[in-house]
Amino acid sequence: MSTSARHGRARDNRRTAWARILFACAGAVGLIAVAACGSTTTSSTRPAYCADRTNLQKSVKGLTSLNPSAGVSGLETQVNKVKTNANNLADATKSAFPSQSNALNSSITALQNSARSLASNPSAANIGTVTKDAGNVVTAARNLVNATNAKCG
Repeated sequence: MSTSARHGRARDNRRTAWARILFACAGAVGLIAVAACGSTTTSSTRPAYCADRTNLQKSVKGLTSLNPSAGVSGLETQVNKVKTNANNLADATKSAFPSQSNALNSSITALQNSARSLASNPSAANIGTVTKDAGNVVTAARNLVNATNAKCG
C-alpha cells in the first residue's frame, strides 16, 4: 500500500471521527436546549447558578459548530470551554445537586482525557471512547439541567 493511500485512509478515519463526535455533541445540544425550554422563572428570582447553566449550554452548542478544518485541536479547545463552564456550574450547584454535579464533573474529565488520546492516536478505539464519553456528558448535563429547571426555568 502506498504512503499516499495510507494518508488518505487516515484522513477518512479522522473525518469519520469528526462526524461521530459532532453527532454525539449535537445530541447534547438538543437535549440541553429542550430541557431549557419553557422558562417561567423571572430573572430577578433566579439563583446565580442559572448564568453558569446558560454558559454551559452555549459552550456545548459550540461543539456542534466546529469546522472539521479545526481538527482535533479545535475539539480540544472547545472541550476545555465546556469543561470550564461545566465545572463552574457543578461548583455552583454542588450543595443543591451534589450527585448531578459530581457526575457532570466526572464525565467532562473523561471526555477531555479521551479527546487528548484521540489527538495523539486517532484510532477507531479512541474514536469510540470519545463518542461514549460525549454521550456520558450529554446524560450528566441533561440531568443537572433538568434538576435546575425549577429554579432556572
